[in-house]
Amino acid sequence: MNQAAEQNEAVAQEGAATEPSLIEQIQNKITEYISDPALLIDIAQSLILALLIFWVGKRIARFVSNMIGKGLTRSGNEVILVNFIQNIVYYVLLVVVIVMALGQLGVQTTSLIAVMGAAGLAVGLALKDSLSNLASGVMLVLTRPFKRGDFVEVAGTQGKVTEIKLFSTIMHSTDNKEMIIPNGQITADVITNYTTEATRRIDLVIGVSYDDDIHKAKQILMDTISGHELVLSDPKPNVMLKDLGASSVDFAVRPWVKTDDYWTVYGDLMEQIKTNIEAAGLSFPYPQQDVHMHQVNQD
Repeated sequence: MNQAAEQNEAVAQEGAATEPSLIEQIQNKITEYISDPALLIDIAQSLILALLIFWVGKRIARFVSNMIGKGLTRSGNEVILVNFIQNIVYYVLLVVVIVMALGQLGVQTTSLIAVMGAAGLAVGLALKDSLSNLASGVMLVLTRPFKRGDFVEVAGTQGKVTEIKLFSTIMHSTDNKEMIIPNGQITADVITNYTTEATRRIDLVIGVSYDDDIHKAKQILMDTISGHELVLSDPKPNVMLKDLGASSVDFAVRPWVKTDDYWTVYGDLMEQIKTNIEAAGLSFPYPQQDVHMHQVNQD
């Protein structure tokens, strides 16, 4: 047994001694190429052609992406969408050019494409949330439910849009707080744009006492809103009896104003209505509770 082991070890050492090292293999290949000039010329030609394909293809990819970007810009698309599509087109074409150049060098591109596809799938699964925000950002730019400067309510948040990015939208609240909202949350919820239309209706509910003259109260409300200089005459303002509440007679007061004047008119009307109602001797009721106490005689 020991003799057999010693013989195997001797054979292995002899094989290792006869096997050339990596440096020797490289030297042998160089010697082979030098001894066969035709093979060296073919390799040089393939390398030069591959570099030429890459150089020309890269410039063609840049030219095509720039032309697409200019076309999208002339069509009136947002800058962020133009840059995004332009970069996508460029890098896709660049990958095609690299594959063509490697194919010229004799690389098996089929397996390379398979590896790239598997890597792309893995990256996509790892970044699915980010890719969802990216897709939502493209949709926001394409569909344009709002633009920079609009006052909107999205994902349960109100604010003025200051910037629309690919992954998120930046807004500022009325007290000037910056809010960064992922685009995926925006497209998954209701989007309310308060500044799309040129005019808006103010909806007020004004309650007066049951003891007051409701016709007089209605006339005071109509005169108050009609007399405001910023209230529009078309559409006409409207006052109607809305509800007989638990402690008040409620009127719906609905004037129309320009969108930019909404809060100015809102504040003015609230102040003027209170002043005019009280000046006319009417009152604003509030919930009251009567407590009756009875004395019980104890024998």
